[in-house]
Amino acid sequence: MAKLRKIILRTLLVFAILLTVFFIYFIFAVQIEVPEIENDTTLNWKRETIDKEFYKVNNNWLRHSKSGLWELYVEGDGYERGVANGMLTKELHQFQEEAFFRQIQLLVPNLNYLKFLKYFVGYFNRHLPDHITEEYKEEILGISKYASDEYDFIAPKYHRILNYHGAHDIGHALQDKNMTVGCTSFSVWDKKSADGKLLVGRNFDFYSGDDFAKNKIVQFTNPTKGYKFATVTWSGFIGACSGMNDQGLTVTINAAKSSIPTDAATPIALLAREILQYAKNIEEAVAIAKKRDVFVSESILIGSALDNKTISIEKSPTKMDVYEVPNSNQIICPNHYQGKDYENDLANLNNQIESSSLYRNIRLKQLLSNSDTINYLQAAAILRNQKGLNDKNIGLTNEKGLNQLLAHHAVVFKPQDKLMWVSANPFQCGEFVCYNLDSVFANAKTIHANKAINEAKFTIPADEFLKSKGYQNFLHFKNLKHYIQFITKASDKIQLSAQFENAFIQSNPESYYMYQILGDYFFSRKNNQKAAQYYELALTKEIATLKEEKQIRESLSKCQTSETN
Repeated sequence: MAKLRKIILRTLLVFAILLTVFFIYFIFAVQIEVPEIENDTTLNWKRETIDKEFYKVNNNWLRHSKSGLWELYVEGDGYERGVANGMLTKELHQFQEEAFFRQIQLLVPNLNYLKFLKYFVGYFNRHLPDHITEEYKEEILGISKYASDEYDFIAPKYHRILNYHGAHDIGHALQDKNMTVGCTSFSVWDKKSADGKLLVGRNFDFYSGDDFAKNKIVQFTNPTKGYKFATVTWSGFIGACSGMNDQGLTVTINAAKSSIPTDAATPIALLAREILQYAKNIEEAVAIAKKRDVFVSESILIGSALDNKTISIEKSPTKMDVYEVPNSNQIICPNHYQGKDYENDLANLNNQIESSSLYRNIRLKQLLSNSDTINYLQAAAILRNQKGLNDKNIGLTNEKGLNQLLAHHAVVFKPQDKLMWVSANPFQCGEFVCYNLDSVFANAKTIHANKAINEAKFTIPADEFLKSKGYQNFLHFKNLKHYIQFITKASDKIQLSAQFENAFIQSNPESYYMYQILGDYFFSRKNNQKAAQYYELALTKEIATLKEEKQIRESLSKCQTSETN
């Protein structure tokens, strides 16, 4: 017995030593070195309030336009731009981080799992700084100096902001149904464009709650090195999801199917940002993309005024292809790859079968074929389209529609004219505000009063949908959806009234998702007969993805099995 006790004690001792060694290794492994700034010239910078919602730091400024868009101008080297950005947008950044954290809590309500996730992300991203240029790390450091103290329990400010730049990539890789739902972009030129010039349109369907998209920023950046450029962004984020530089080169990113990564690499939005800042044509954009490793699969649509055409860089952790359409004057960029190198790629083939990407690709071809030529007004109308194939009513918010009523923003670019149109809230339904990059950068240093910088004569009016009963139905659907999903998980003492049930159906009668939600509610209340009826109705509608169809069929099968038993 004494011998057995000794063996057990030795085993426990060895285990304790191993655990201690692992803990020490973990602590050292997740340490991220903070950039050091020599001769910090920003220490005496101060933010001035020039007018209501108009602030300046030296030549840098932030203003809130009548459209609701925030407009930001920053200049200098990486650190100087970051400090100016942080000082000017500190209130917006606090609001943005609160909105992001609330959404994370909704997705991961378990506090213990959130803590685990914190350490997992810290360990997974331990090599992230190795894949980010010193310039961008210094820019992130500058922003982080003005971040809120409220979330220091997650990580120190610099580490937190740095990791946020990989959040899209991690979420994209770990979830099939993540914050990025179904971005779509396209471009036309030569005979397909109304004036022969290049035209690019894109929806950025990144959704992290309504508040996250509330304060969209149109940022104009005048870097010490590289080209001047504009991006549509949010406070605290220096990556490029949609942007154009002063050479008429445009960049937009579209997520594709990714396997679970084993290590961090360059966040795709920072790669897109580097292309925007340092490439003037397609050849230079491709060269930059080749030299960076990424840890998710993504298409980067590159429009070039100098080349008068658009290509798609299809990049994954293992390979890269450049897709262009020979003898054509249009290109479509969905959420799957189209180049030869991915023709037989199993993940890409499954993605086309299982997701909504191929459907939206075909739908976009239909919309482009409806007109001999496309101008910027028609481009915006295409981005706002909610119908399915052959103009079928597929229900509001369906992922198979180009406009899913959740986009963070939509943009239209005319690279040769240096014009970009950015959608104001809500989604892509608000007015598209036009900016002339040449004009903005020519006057940026001399702006001392709160005056408009957009090209008012080119404003695209808000979508008439906002004045329709359809929009009111959408708002009802959204509110009722949240309520029903809440009570489904809550105590069964809270019952759905017949009035609410009927109102929910009337708000979005062609939506499979609406019927699925009702089916889930009645199944949770053990009313299997009624749940089955709603699941059967859902299956008669246009379902967005194969995965969701399988879920509905499985739920229906459970109802029928329960009824039999």
